[in-house]
Amino acid sequence: MAQTLREFLDSRPNLRYIFTGGKGGVGKTVTAACLAYQFAQEGKKTLVASLNPVHSLTSVFGQNLSGGAFRPVEGVPNLWAVEVDASDVVARYRDNIAVRVREFLKYADIPVDSKPFVDIAVTNPAFEESAMFDKMIDIMLNEARDFDRIVFDTAAVANAIRLIGLSKIYGLWLNRMIQSRKEALSLRVQLSFRKEKVEEEVRKDPMLADLLDMNDRFTRVKKLLVDPEVTAFFFVTLPLTLPISVVKRFIEQVRAYDIPVGGVLVNSCIRADEARRAAGDEYLQNKFREQMGYMQVIEQDLGPLVRSYIPLYKSEVHGLDALKQVARDMFAPADAALYIA
Repeated sequence: MAQTLREFLDSRPNLRYIFTGGKGGVGKTVTAACLAYQFAQEGKKTLVASLNPVHSLTSVFGQNLSGGAFRPVEGVPNLWAVEVDASDVVARYRDNIAVRVREFLKYADIPVDSKPFVDIAVTNPAFEESAMFDKMIDIMLNEARDFDRIVFDTAAVANAIRLIGLSKIYGLWLNRMIQSRKEALSLRVQLSFRKEKVEEEVRKDPMLADLLDMNDRFTRVKKLLVDPEVTAFFFVTLPLTLPISVVKRFIEQVRAYDIPVGGVLVNSCIRADEARRAAGDEYLQNKFREQMGYMQVIEQDLGPLVRSYIPLYKSEVHGLDALKQVARDMFAPADAALYIA
């Protein structure tokens, strides 16, 4: 029998980094907010951080949480929120790349304009994703070090997988770049006439220092991301074909990156008693019958991972009162029988 959400979290007392992901529109932000709210209610200093380019925490909590700064959530002691703005990291990347390209061309004694090289580097499709990954590292290692729990609301799951998958690709790239830089510096010393002066410049090489610093930060965060005692990735789905298929596919990908899967949260489920009370509503009856088929698929394919079933509400989840109700339902025992006839 699958562990409930409460049982799973109780079995991981040292859990600190929680990620929510899923297909767009399935309720990732609401579930992330509810997890953070529950942790805060238990007295844990908690941060909920949106890594989604289109932020929704402000809407869910019903208060202004924009601006990229850590803000206390009014009405919830121990809870802070941030809608992450990676623009400062993007600007820092851009400036850093410009400096390093100019240094490389200077060392190589290549008399060309560096601007086209910089423009190519910063328009790479993965540039902003890399910046967001770097920002996530900053939060995990530095900015949120005083928090007991950090809940990340990720982008749509494809972006989330690429983002977290960078933890593996990033390491391979860094190791190769460090090795290449060391080889280039060694060759420069060998070919120089003024070896003492060049050796002194090599010891102070800013590019190698940057790479070594990046590698140190990456190594530390990689260790955290693959540790099931401190990290868990929860997938959110709806009782519908496409979201279920997406979750099944991306659970395999997350595991391929050695990221621990915390479980699956099934959102927007029609309760059987609600369906009975609305016996004359043909649309609702059709949706409920459809849902029963998908519940069987969920039980068959994802059963051991299902931690919670969250009911469908009559209105959008907006504000603390609505959020508290979702949290109560989310942490109730996961009983699929409530959602089938």
